[in-house]
Amino acid sequence: MAESATTRPRVRFGTSGWRGVLGQDFGFEGARALARAVADHAREHGRGRPVLVAHDTRFLGEVLAREAARVVAGARVAVLRVEGPVPTPIASHAVRVRDAAAGILFTASHNPPEYQGMKVLAPGGGAAEARTTRDLERRTAAILRRGPPRRLEPGGRAIDPRGAYFAALGREVPAGPVRRAGLRAVVDAMHGVGAGAADRALAALGVQVTLLRGEPDPRFGGSPPDPAAERLGELSLRVRRLTGQRFGLATDGDADRFAAVDGSGRVLSETDSLALLVDHLARTGRADRGVAISVATGTLVERVARDAGLAVTRHPIGFKHLTRELHAGRADVAGEESGGFAWAPVSRDKDGILAGVLLAELVALEGGLGTRLAALRRLHGLRVCGRRALALSVGCEGDAILARVAASLPARVDGARIVEATEPDGLHLALPDGFMMLRASGTEPVLRVYAEAPSPDRLVRRLEAGLRLARRQA
Repeated sequence: MAESATTRPRVRFGTSGWRGVLGQDFGFEGARALARAVADHAREHGRGRPVLVAHDTRFLGEVLAREAARVVAGARVAVLRVEGPVPTPIASHAVRVRDAAAGILFTASHNPPEYQGMKVLAPGGGAAEARTTRDLERRTAAILRRGPPRRLEPGGRAIDPRGAYFAALGREVPAGPVRRAGLRAVVDAMHGVGAGAADRALAALGVQVTLLRGEPDPRFGGSPPDPAAERLGELSLRVRRLTGQRFGLATDGDADRFAAVDGSGRVLSETDSLALLVDHLARTGRADRGVAISVATGTLVERVARDAGLAVTRHPIGFKHLTRELHAGRADVAGEESGGFAWAPVSRDKDGILAGVLLAELVALEGGLGTRLAALRRLHGLRVCGRRALALSVGCEGDAILARVAASLPARVDGARIVEATEPDGLHLALPDGFMMLRASGTEPVLRVYAEAPSPDRLVRRLEAGLRLARRQA
């Protein structure tokens, strides 16, 4: 799984780390060089603190993590080696509470099985910001020109950060209300590292849990471990078959993203799930600083937050922008359009496990996700959100397609007048009854279309209209 000897690998950070097809765009040479770059950066800026190294269940993750640890040790930087595969939220929490200078995590999150990735965590536990990643790219290129970095066996024993993470959950979310409600839940781990973590966290609250796709599988059953509605049919069916207070939770390959299923078996949109979580934290007095969301998040979250007296700020896509708001204390809740959620007392980066625990508490107190969502819609109006993806052929650049779309925009899309077209992070079209957004993915060769509309049927039409705009220019 090494890159060609005649060409150096190209290490470039996307929305969340460096990712690529294993053996083609991602391999050992680049991973070793980036690990050395992280170690050098930590030695210069980390005041002697260690670098944490972890991996999830993806193919060759354990081997890559072992090599990265040897490279960091070879740079004379202390290593915190995490024992066994671990969810990204637990690794992120460990970086923060153990005061590490950085974290290296081998994961490709929700990407297809053939992908591998290397996420670099900042000292606070969130993804490294652009200034740091640019420095790491520069250092990595120089290391690749010099040749293979020195490697040494790291000293000390591997650490297990799971206990500290679950203890933090227990301090912030008491088990009493959930245990008294007699909840039942189905957890779909999608063959990822959420198995043994999301179900464990819910069971600790007294939830009776059924686990789906809990067996580790680097192939993820042959499909991307992305908890999109079209992949959650079995989860929906299992939830419908339960009796009493119930809900479903799906986590992606590294358990940083989540999807929620209400008691009727309906898969909730990311915006609806986030609105429920913001509402729940505000109503229980655990959010008062504000809410940070992405530009592609639906407006229900905004309406719920402002009704609760919480300030709302919008940011470019990429959770690192939201993490910055949590670290600065300007927000205590953050969320995005693709199933990312964080609450500052526990996590500063995406955390699907935490989301599941809070949803369980919400069901226990409100009687069901669907019940509370219906109340929010009565209060704030019906708006529905969704997303679709257009696969790009080799050599087809998403940003070039967006530029052509922007240059030839019609006056209306899906029959709605374009009120404003902006390009802060992709192409965002404000419409009188919602929005449409087109954006090239930062982690895989697809162009995504996001939309908000006043009804489910209109949402389907709006997403199709966005895909047509992109296909004409592809």
